[in-house]
Amino acid sequence: MKGSSGKPRAGAVRKKGKGKKVGTGGHSRKALEGKGPTPKAEDRPYHQAHKRKAAAERAAAKSGGRGGQRPGAPRGASGAARRAKSGDESEIVTGRNAVVEALRTRIPATTLYIAARIEMDDRVKEAVKVATNRGIPILEVMRPELDRLSGEGGVHQGLALKVPPYEYAHPVDLLDEVIDSGETPLFVALDGITDPRNLGAIIRSTAAFGGQGVIVPQRRSVGVTASAWKTSAGAAARVPVAMASNLTQTLKALKERGVFVLGLDGGGDVSLPGLDFADRPIVIVVGSEGKGLSRLVTETCDAVVSIPISAATESLNAGIAASVTLYEIAKLRAE
Repeated sequence: MKGSSGKPRAGAVRKKGKGKKVGTGGHSRKALEGKGPTPKAEDRPYHQAHKRKAAAERAAAKSGGRGGQRPGAPRGASGAARRAKSGDESEIVTGRNAVVEALRTRIPATTLYIAARIEMDDRVKEAVKVATNRGIPILEVMRPELDRLSGEGGVHQGLALKVPPYEYAHPVDLLDEVIDSGETPLFVALDGITDPRNLGAIIRSTAAFGGQGVIVPQRRSVGVTASAWKTSAGAAARVPVAMASNLTQTLKALKERGVFVLGLDGGGDVSLPGLDFADRPIVIVVGSEGKGLSRLVTETCDAVVSIPISAATESLNAGIAASVTLYEIAKLRAE
């Protein structure tokens, strides 16, 4: 651009660079062509969707290879336990009292976590002593790591205990073992019970009155968690728990092997005192406190027994009902 004098205005002329001018070489054309369609989020290794998909595939592979073990039931121990992480069936018991109680009752544990620079009170000292005597590895970790293990809202107080998943027996294998030992089978089966404390109490009563095992269904039922183990007061170490993929079919299979199926229900047609078949192989089926026995299970029972109680009491807790029945059968067998 020229000014009024005919000379180029200063700053209006771009100076030519020295040397050969370099062209684009087709870079712009290649950029316009693009890199093809954008991959799906789950196919991009750096994307969270890909990581979730990979974790789900690992969990599915692990679940498919467990056989009769219970697949991932997310059950806590009355607020003191949680699942370790996605795809891991282990539980984390947290809190000083909960950890010490778990160690006292000899719950199988794989690791004791202790916060760095923790205040060594009597509970911490006992936890360390018991873990050392049992050969449980002790790891000192920073509190943020314990926060992560405890999960949102978890209170660890500087202590956490990792508990591995419970290994369930097979109901028929359990029956074969009892028969081979020369004993008269006495089992307790749970129908729709979801409180781990009830399971722990039933395991404890089964051990106390000569029972040889407990059967839980795979779905819509409680499993052996840290809470159930603690409530059993260590009896879970002596009484095996078997898992039935289908409780009704399992009860029918036991019947074919000569086991008498005895259901407990307030409206049963047989009174508990003085059962005339107590000396037979028996499986006692206990229903939930609210709903009782399911229809299919009731139809499978050889007899439905009621426990006489005061009219002022509506029903018995499942654990108590099982305990009373086990005591009565043990008494009749001893006569």
